[in-house]
Amino acid sequence: MNTPKTDWPSSLDDKELDELDLYLRAHVGEGDLLLDGVHGLLSALAVGPMQVLPEEWLPEVLHEPFADEAEGNRVLALLAKLNDSISAELDVDAYEPILGEVETEAGPVLSAAGWCEGFSRGIDLRAGLWEKRLADDPQLMELLGPVMALAVDEGILNADAEFEKLSDDEYDECLAQVPTVLGAVNHYWHEHPATEAELEAAIRPAEEAEPQHPPPRQRSGHWVH
Repeated sequence: MNTPKTDWPSSLDDKELDELDLYLRAHVGEGDLLLDGVHGLLSALAVGPMQVLPEEWLPEVLHEPFADEAEGNRVLALLAKLNDSISAELDVDAYEPILGEVETEAGPVLSAAGWCEGFSRGIDLRAGLWEKRLADDPQLMELLGPVMALAVDEGILNADAEFEKLSDDEYDECLAQVPTVLGAVNHYWHEHPATEAELEAAIRPAEEAEPQHPPPRQRSGHWVH
């Protein structure tokens, strides 16, 4: 089902996306997510094994106090709208990833690096559940194949074996499959929810958790949607 754009769920319009993009760029530090990364993070949470509340994911996005209450309320409202739009868009086959655009000698090209970085951090927020299921069920790894290929190609994920860089056509094909991948993964977790044993195994005391070091940003540029 392809829903006409005029019938899409309420999502951020270009002006709102620009506003959120400008705020994030004005408050970005080394390793912090930009708009494409935030969209990847929220996308992973939307299709993941269990709910992640805003108080848990907001620290991945916001890293300093707001200048004033009005600014804070506006940014939080934009983030909430972006978050809500993902599941709504997936429901009507209208999802599109927000991608970065980087300059090359041949001109600007789309980059999934930021989106993949955010997606990987979203998985990290429920790493125990994802890692156990990925190890136990090859179907989930297969479903995630195109996203994993992009993440490895961009250096976001490390692979056990050496892989050749994706060709331009292969890269574009993986990008085109992202909406389908997310829909399939979302369906997978609904059909095969986390078991009680998996939930118990995924809970570790905070002091036992390994420290998280965010990966370095590997690109700059502008978001494209």
